[in-house]
Amino acid sequence: MNGDFIEALRQIEKEKEIPFATLLKTLEVALGKAYKKHYGIAGDVAVHIDTTKNAFKFQAEKMVVETVENEHAEMSLTTAYKFKADAVVGDMIPVTVTPENFGRIAAQTARQVMMQEFRETEREKIFDEYNAKIGQVATGIVQRTEMGNVYINIGKLEVLLPKQEQVPTEPYRFNDRIKVYLLEARKSTRGPQVIVSRSHPSLIRRLFELEVPEIADGSVVIKSVAREAGARSKIAVVSESEQIDPVGACVGHRGARVQAVVAELYDEKIDIVRWSADVKQFVAESLSPAKSVQVRVNEEKKSCFVLVPDAMLSLAIGKSGQNVRLAARLTGQRIDIRSESQEAKAAFTRAEEEVEAEERGAPLQARTGEGVPPETDENGEAISYGEEITITADMLKAFDDEDEE
Repeated sequence: MNGDFIEALRQIEKEKEIPFATLLKTLEVALGKAYKKHYGIAGDVAVHIDTTKNAFKFQAEKMVVETVENEHAEMSLTTAYKFKADAVVGDMIPVTVTPENFGRIAAQTARQVMMQEFRETEREKIFDEYNAKIGQVATGIVQRTEMGNVYINIGKLEVLLPKQEQVPTEPYRFNDRIKVYLLEARKSTRGPQVIVSRSHPSLIRRLFELEVPEIADGSVVIKSVAREAGARSKIAVVSESEQIDPVGACVGHRGARVQAVVAELYDEKIDIVRWSADVKQFVAESLSPAKSVQVRVNEEKKSCFVLVPDAMLSLAIGKSGQNVRLAARLTGQRIDIRSESQEAKAAFTRAEEEVEAEERGAPLQARTGEGVPPETDENGEAISYGEEITITADMLKAFDDEDEE
C-alpha cells in the first residue's frame, strides 16, 4: 500500500463527510471479507492498517487438521504446537499471514465490499442527521409528483410529502421552493426516508420562530396553536417581559412578519391572540375578530358559555363554525355561543313560565326558551355556570325588534 491510497481515503473523508477512522475500519472489514472469500477461509480474519508505515497486517484463524489441504485455512498439528502447546485437531488458531497472489480479483472484491460499506455508513449518517432534526423545518424544492405523493429535495435527501400531509389548496409545482415540517424518519432498503408535512399545526409554530426573533430567543412564547390547514389558523402568544407586546412582535412592522408566514402558507389566514391564564379573558380573545363578548366558565366541565351582541354572532361562530372550532381547540374549552336576543328571549320565556307555575301552584319545569335547548354534558345533564344573566336595555331592544319582524 502506498501513500496515494491514504490520500484517496482523505479525499473521501472530505467529500462524504465520513470520519477517517470510520473509513479505515470499513476498509479493514472489506479486505478481511475479500481475503476470506479468495482463500476459502471459514474462520475469522482480522485486518489492521498501519497508516504510519502504509502497511496491511492480516491475522487469520486456521483450523488444526491432520492433513492440510488448504494452507491458507488450515495448519498441521505439528505447526499448531508452535503457537499453542496443547493444540488438538479442530482448534482454531489465529496467526499472522502474508497474502500471496492477492491480485486483481481479490482487490475488486475488496473494492465492491468497501463501496457497499461506504454506502451503508453514509446512509446511517444521513439517517442520524435527519432523525435528530425531527420537529424542525427544512426548505426544499419540489421535484415530482407520483401517485398523489410529492417528492421534495432538501439537500442531501429527497423527502416524501404524502397525500394525507398535504394541504388540498396548495399547488406543489415543479421547482417550487417551500418549507416543510420534518415529521418522521424511517430506515428502508433504499436508504433513509424522511416523511414531511405541510398541514401539521407545528409548522405554524416553526415558521413564526424563523420570522420572529423574540420567539426564537424565548422572549415571546407560543402557548398553543389551532389550525385548519389551508383555511385559517389561530396562535396564542404571551410575553415573558412586560416591555414586549407579544401580538405586536408577531405581527411586525406593518404586518411584515405575519405576512411572510401567510405568504409561505399560500395566503392561509392567521389570527394572533393574547394568551391569558384567566380562562374568561383567553376565551374572549380566542374568538377574535368578534368583540364585546361576555364569558361564563364551568371549570369542572371545562366548558364556557359565551354571550355576544347580535351583530357579532356570525363573526364569533365563523363560516361553517370555523372560528368557534378553532377557538375551542386553542383554549381546550367547550364553547357554547348565544346572541343577546336569543338569551333575552330565553329569559323572558323562563319568566313567563315562572308566573304561570305560581298561578297554577305547579312546580316549574326548567326550560331555556324556544329553539334554544339547554347545554348538556356527555351524560345528558344540564350544565350550570353558577352566574345570573344580566338583561340589558340593548338586549330588550333586540328582543322587541325580533318580535316586530
